[in-house]
Amino acid sequence: MPEPHERRTRICHPITRAFACLCVLFSFASGAIAGEVSIGVAANFTDTTRELTRHFEAETGHRVSASFGSTGKLYAQIRNGAPFDVFMAADVLRPELIEEAQAGVNGTRFTYARGKLVLWSPTPDAFEDAPRYLEQQPFARLAIANPKTAPYGLAAQQVLEHIGQWQPLQPKLVRGDSIAQTFQFVVSRNAQAGFVAASQVKVWDEDAGTLWQVPQAYYQPIDQQAILLNRGASNEAARAWMDFLKSDTAIGIIRSYGYDEGHDAIN
Repeated sequence: MPEPHERRTRICHPITRAFACLCVLFSFASGAIAGEVSIGVAANFTDTTRELTRHFEAETGHRVSASFGSTGKLYAQIRNGAPFDVFMAADVLRPELIEEAQAGVNGTRFTYARGKLVLWSPTPDAFEDAPRYLEQQPFARLAIANPKTAPYGLAAQQVLEHIGQWQPLQPKLVRGDSIAQTFQFVVSRNAQAGFVAASQVKVWDEDAGTLWQVPQAYYQPIDQQAILLNRGASNEAARAWMDFLKSDTAIGIIRSYGYDEGHDAIN
């Protein structure tokens, strides 16, 4: 007759096996449900993306890996094989080029936000009449994003051309690689003022310093478009992210960060 402890061991074996099987099944199911999406995002949308990510991950269980930079540089990285599933640009041009090159999924491109350009100085009462301030140039440096790579930089160039100050201001312009670097030039006082995204000032402190909301007529609309890239076509998390950007939750967050809603204004 076996000893008592042997009987207990034999009785426990089926329970142990069943528990182990349940653990394996649970792990498999969790892995099947949760996924990860890799996105390349225009620098102006950094803070908004982080807020969106928190809500998306909580709602879906998927994870988001985001890389931020100027739209032009992200586009170049994608064309050179960067492993992004989704491209969130700060313009329409680059997503259109992605679509035309068949590097993105047809029918997935849409406007997720419309950006706003402002002239901002962290110094209170730096100016009352912004065009006059720019004409008189009582500053050593004025920051803008690089118009060749950053849509907000192109918008700043259009504003300065509109008021006849693009050429006169050339000696004092400092160009950031992205709108994030441009904003940092102003915050650090390396530039006394700069053309930045309204969303950046809102996050920093919209009541601090001096702000000019540039009239929309002075620059082309900054429609920011997203497109699902070919790499993300079969990625459930990537498609879920694209759907989430159109949700009421996402639209509310986007508006709260100083943007106009996007997908309702698709051309």
